[in-house]
Amino acid sequence: MKISTLLPFITATAICFSACNQHTKQLPAIPGRPGSIGIIGDTADITTPVQGGIALIGGGGNVDGAFQWMIARSGGGDVVVLTASGNGSYNHDIDSLGKVNSVETLNITSRELANNDTLANIIRNAEMLFIAGGDQSRYMNQWRNTKVNAAINYLLQEKKVPVGGTSAGCAILSGLYYSGEGGSAVSDSVLANPYDSLVTLYNNDFLHAPYLKDVISDQHYLKRGREGRHVTFMSRIIKDHGIFPRGIAPDEKTAVCIDEQGMAKVFGVSKACFILTDSLKKPELCEKGQPLQWNHNGQALKVYEIPASASGDGSFSVADFDPAKASGGTWYWWWVENGHLNKKAI
Repeated sequence: MKISTLLPFITATAICFSACNQHTKQLPAIPGRPGSIGIIGDTADITTPVQGGIALIGGGGNVDGAFQWMIARSGGGDVVVLTASGNGSYNHDIDSLGKVNSVETLNITSRELANNDTLANIIRNAEMLFIAGGDQSRYMNQWRNTKVNAAINYLLQEKKVPVGGTSAGCAILSGLYYSGEGGSAVSDSVLANPYDSLVTLYNNDFLHAPYLKDVISDQHYLKRGREGRHVTFMSRIIKDHGIFPRGIAPDEKTAVCIDEQGMAKVFGVSKACFILTDSLKKPELCEKGQPLQWNHNGQALKVYEIPASASGDGSFSVADFDPAKASGGTWYWWWVENGHLNKKAI
């Protein structure tokens, strides 16, 4: 049965809110669908052929190419959007970019909701999942080790549907992630003290996306000058966990879309960076209260920067971070000298 027959007011409201760009207003809940704040399309579950994939979006606005890439991989099935801030605007945005059976937003604001069986099953029945921006510490605290957590990992690991996230939603998709609890870390401050209290990092205790186990992402990258804090996060992971991480960092209005073979393309209007560490090049100094030192004669980190495009030009192998498989971008050396990040084209 069509939702337009059952709930014309809800559908009209969802469209109106999106058209008016009222991103912060919460839509009314839908009876019988816990957490749901709006749906467009058919409430009856369907099954379509899917292709897995991950879309890491850097925030700052939608990337139409990334949504179209995910929709194509969904086979036109049911799309679920997750948020904890009452943002129902994505329903119309996604529905307008391709043919899908339905788009529904779930506003999951408590651990009680995150453990609701009906809500978790709505997620499990999705052929595409998108995690909105907001505050990743809320996602971590309200969703981690819940039925929602298990449902998302089911989609990532077993059903293998396209899953995307923007800003905070992007942050939690990598196995190594920065929670942002207590406030947002700033590059200059954490480069000066890698053990600043705002550097809160977690190791594979939440979502388990293919190819991202040893990756830490960052967002709003060039726009907010986050390269320094991202490098600091990576230095802490080496020091504290003995893992030499890899970095993926899309700028605003830019998306890294990774297919089921682990090949990435970059959609949008800015750039994305892929950062390689070397097990022979540990940070020379990563201590509390002292500026980070990660130099190695100006060759501490090798970075590939790919310009984005509407069609997703450029490619990078996230499966193995093999430099020989990179195309369409530019290589750089990055290094940190006495708490200052430096870059040089190779």
